[in-house]
Amino acid sequence: MVKAAIAIHGGAGAIARASMSAEKEQAYIQALSDIVSRGQAMLAEGRSALDAVTEAVRLLEECPLFNAGKGAVFTHAGTHELDASVMDGRTLEAGAVAGVSRIRNPVLAAREVLAHSPHVLLIGEGAEKFAAERGLERVAPDFFSTDERREQLERALASEQVLLDHDGAAQSSGDPLDPDRKFGTVGAVALDLAGDLAAATSTGGMTNKQAGRVGDSPVIGAGCYANNANVAVSCTGTGEVYMRTLAAYDIAALMAYAGLSLKEATDRVIMEKIPAFGGSGGLIAIDREGNIALPFNSEGMYRGYGYVGDAPNVGIYRQQ
Repeated sequence: MVKAAIAIHGGAGAIARASMSAEKEQAYIQALSDIVSRGQAMLAEGRSALDAVTEAVRLLEECPLFNAGKGAVFTHAGTHELDASVMDGRTLEAGAVAGVSRIRNPVLAAREVLAHSPHVLLIGEGAEKFAAERGLERVAPDFFSTDERREQLERALASEQVLLDHDGAAQSSGDPLDPDRKFGTVGAVALDLAGDLAAATSTGGMTNKQAGRVGDSPVIGAGCYANNANVAVSCTGTGEVYMRTLAAYDIAALMAYAGLSLKEATDRVIMEKIPAFGGSGGLIAIDREGNIALPFNSEGMYRGYGYVGDAPNVGIYRQQ
């Protein structure tokens, strides 16, 4: 008997203890719980894993607490460039978009690519045109902007760094994870009542990134992968390293070819392989038996999971 489940993440990174706000922390906990609950309800209704992860990531995109969709970070040019992907473990079909700036929910565009395009990845204007033809909601580029993200860009420009791993001491947002040292990808993985797996990933990228930069999130096998034979994975971290190591697919390969368990495979990649290349971050994964893994080598990761019929389990820090 399949025990359907969903897991989500909202990015990994460093804990901003000096500016931690109990109110902001509770806002993150509530958002994660609500989104896990929505995914659980969909799975309980018999909806597909693909539907559940798409909706979970859409909700994460709609929440300005996270760096995907509304609340996405700024590029060096002061613009937004968003990426997203989805993959169906039953068919191995996948869809992705990259470098889009006027699609309200990039994950919905990725889903449309999967369902209605002969291609896997569409970028820029081509992706925008395809989404418009499919009837997806378009917004003005400043729809994604928030004051906090603008302040992050100003700090990055002043320090002449891409904000991933410097100390971010100037930030005072009250976020549990330092927004200047957080990998702001969001994602979801699920196993449905039919035994099918799916994964979805979405991101606003890195603050002060070069315009045109694409990370691992829309790259199938790097930031997103699902195969009913073993596992569904969504990653968050140093995108260039996740691409170079094919992190998401590597989990499936270690399980398929080396016979590793889900925990062994995810620990190998996140705790050994990614750090060996100077990378940081985490991932969420669920295998075909319903086992869930949420490893991260950073100080924290916004995360949550829930089996159908159970209460959501959410956390930010290591001890949770």
